[in-house]
Amino acid sequence: MRALAQLGVMCLGFAVFAADRAAAQNCGYTHAVSDGETVFTIAEAIYGDPEKWTLLYYANEDLLKAQVFQVNPGDALEIPCPPGVEAVAKPEPIMRPDVELALLTGSGKAPFTDRDWPGEGMVTELVNAAFEATPNPVDYEIVWDDNWSRHLFPTLSDGTLDMGFPWVKPDCAGTPDHPHCVQFHFSDPVVEVLVLLFVRTGDGFAFDSDADVVGKRLCRPEGHFTHDLDRAGRGWLTSGAVTLERVANADACFEALMAGTVDAVSVSLFDGADAMNRLNLSDKVRPLERPLSVEGLHVVISKTHWRGTAHLYRLNAGLAALKASERYGQIVSKHLDLFWERMQGS
Repeated sequence: MRALAQLGVMCLGFAVFAADRAAAQNCGYTHAVSDGETVFTIAEAIYGDPEKWTLLYYANEDLLKAQVFQVNPGDALEIPCPPGVEAVAKPEPIMRPDVELALLTGSGKAPFTDRDWPGEGMVTELVNAAFEATPNPVDYEIVWDDNWSRHLFPTLSDGTLDMGFPWVKPDCAGTPDHPHCVQFHFSDPVVEVLVLLFVRTGDGFAFDSDADVVGKRLCRPEGHFTHDLDRAGRGWLTSGAVTLERVANADACFEALMAGTVDAVSVSLFDGADAMNRLNLSDKVRPLERPLSVEGLHVVISKTHWRGTAHLYRLNAGLAALKASERYGQIVSKHLDLFWERMQGS
């Protein structure tokens, strides 16, 4: 469990890195019950503990007594805050059928974007909060498509939808011909993610400087960016200083690490923690504390969009206002805490 504990510390460090931590929670608002929800599933989603259904019961006693403790789709439940917890207003999109702005995202990237994650993910909640904080709000909606391969091309590039998230920005200064740099404007970072090296416990691999990685065999899943390995002053791939193995997913990378065919796995803190936990590798694999890179997750809009710069300015202004407030840190901390709790509990 030592490696997972170390990752837990890194999660907490990332929270501080992103913003000051604060005791807060999504509470103090009215929740519209969805199909299939119960007081137990709602309590787990809101408070991280189904046993806290009593908070819901006493805040909605008349309704729940009358319905013999059942909830139905469309019921309005008051979501109280636990004692000593400050309410943070739940960001609700300002939506209508003829919205001016449609944003595209997808599931499967928890804790950042996932319909099954509370708030539909950290980045989803931050984007909602940024549009709520912008001085120039517009009506908008978030559209979900779990086929990520068609998000940038053609859905966003041809203007079918307006903006998309969360995307890593390539090294556009060093590689201006990269298709993403040619086609899209990138917002300011919504949040930044640590990319780490994961190595076998006891193998003596150290990463005190870039020179320590020269000659090593790294693994990163297919489809993941590589610009951080080849950036100016590093150039590991173009020079052949580092061998990069590409496999289907993070699990396959960790399996290659344990088989000894690679020296390290290079993925985000979150992907690495999730894979280590799923494969029960906490005692066999350790993360190196020094990040390989820090990558921003951005909102993108096509450069050919007729109102691209206006929408980007609107979002960036909202992000700046959000980051200047306590709410940004509260949202980030809440999701990181939940991610780590789930790692410990699974």
